[in-house]
Amino acid sequence: MILLQVPALDTAASASAATGVAPQQSLQLIDLVAKGGWVMIPIAILFFAALYIIFERFFVIRAQTRVDEGFVDNVKDMVLQGNIKSAESFCRNQKTSVGRVFEKAVGRIGAPIREIESTIETVGQIELGRLERNMGYLGVIAGIAPMLGFIGTISGIIRIFYDISLSDNISVGIIAGGLYEKMITSGAGLIVGVIAYTGYHLLNMMVEKFTLRLEMNAFEFLEVLQKPTESVRAR
Repeated sequence: MILLQVPALDTAASASAATGVAPQQSLQLIDLVAKGGWVMIPIAILFFAALYIIFERFFVIRAQTRVDEGFVDNVKDMVLQGNIKSAESFCRNQKTSVGRVFEKAVGRIGAPIREIESTIETVGQIELGRLERNMGYLGVIAGIAPMLGFIGTISGIIRIFYDISLSDNISVGIIAGGLYEKMITSGAGLIVGVIAYTGYHLLNMMVEKFTLRLEMNAFEFLEVLQKPTESVRAR
């Protein structure tokens, strides 16, 4: 019985060898990246640059746009009580974009309302510029990465047909084998572009949300400053 089983086990292997069927190979990510060619190097650099900018800006924007509950109410109460220095110190200790805007606004109390409003707008624009720092690079990456991928694919296709012209051998295997490798750069470029594009707009949404909140808080603050003036005029 044992002697009969041994040849039976070898029959499947010999049959597969006779038919010439090779075992199925799985594509590994590292192998795909390596087959993409030299274009994958700048695409990889753009990928890591996009991730760095997205995460760095996300944590900065989240920290700088944080507003403690009751912050504006506390500032308004101090101003109404005449504690201007305390209000200014309270705003400075916040160490956020909102705190710096209100610190400058409180420091201008006594000037005409229009000047205080202009100060809020100017400082607000400066703070928005700080929040949006380096975000423009995400837009550049979103545009460049897909184009680099297409350049890699086109150059690879040119190389494939050049080799075919030299060897005078048109084979589907040769064309398909080289083409799928060169399409890797297009896929990688598109992925990096989508990541940069999505990150840019998500960060921009965070900044816009902060801008709306700042405008609402500034309106409430200016309204408090105008009430004493209106009461004096009524008398």
